[in-house]
Amino acid sequence: MVPSETPSGGAHPSLAVAVVMRRERLHGPSSHWQPWRWTLDEVVPDEPGFGDAPRLLRDDEGAQRWLHPGFQVELFRDEAEGYQLNATTPAPCWFVMWRMEEEATLAPEPIARPLTVTLSYNEAGRWLDAQENVEQVPAPEEVVAWLRAFVEEHYVVEPKRRKRPESFKPLVDRFGNAASVSTEKKRGRGAGDV
Repeated sequence: MVPSETPSGGAHPSLAVAVVMRRERLHGPSSHWQPWRWTLDEVVPDEPGFGDAPRLLRDDEGAQRWLHPGFQVELFRDEAEGYQLNATTPAPCWFVMWRMEEEATLAPEPIARPLTVTLSYNEAGRWLDAQENVEQVPAPEEVVAWLRAFVEEHYVVEPKRRKRPESFKPLVDRFGNAASVSTEKKRGRGAGDV
């Protein structure tokens, strides 16, 4: 897998990849309700021979493998922190967001369709926060080296801002109005108070 260099037109460094999704048969009690499950199998370099449409690679009683070509993984400067987080983990990886088809278009039943691929830990986190299906597989060493080179060139550590102590914050009530605190003891009304 050979990453492209940034073209002179100002485009982002990118890689052309294809995603392989696997459908596997489930066993045990849960198979009564869900006989199959979809999972990410691998991310591979995209090749011209793959074409531009998903296709079935293998189909047997226990599993199916579907190839989904045509993805571009681009590196953006504003995602440098997410790339840095991924590149410095013990096992850097690809993150793939996928969804099930609404209706069957390529097979008798709906299949899992990858939507996008990234190397940014932060971007994958945003997808997970949005309740999307996100899975990961290890990235090959040459891709990790490419990612680390990008991080070294573009990642800038943001200085930590000192948090103001709570004791220096102004007191406000639940409506945002200024409030005060008294250390004097409140006394109840006695029989002689009018």
